[in-house]
Amino acid sequence: MRAWLAIAAGLGIGAGVAGWLSQDEAGPRRQRANAHQAAATVDTRPSLYRWRDDAGVLQITEKPPKHRPFERIDRDTPAAIRVSGDGADTQE
Repeated sequence: MRAWLAIAAGLGIGAGVAGWLSQDEAGPRRQRANAHQAAATVDTRPSLYRWRDDAGVLQITEKPPKHRPFERIDRDTPAAIRVSGDGADTQE
């Protein structure tokens, strides 16, 4: 009978440890930090802002206007430096 109790206790403890280890390490505080970091990453992309002034003229600026509706336009940045040729095949 004692062997059965030891096996049951071992299985219970093993299941508890397995459940504890399988939990996602990102608790609510970490999830908020990750969300804030992701939002900051999105906001640091180079952008242009499209809006109209009082005369109705379309303006495109690097800073958003104050107290006016505007549209944010994300600019594409190159992922890496583009290399074309090695320079040895140029003719002089």
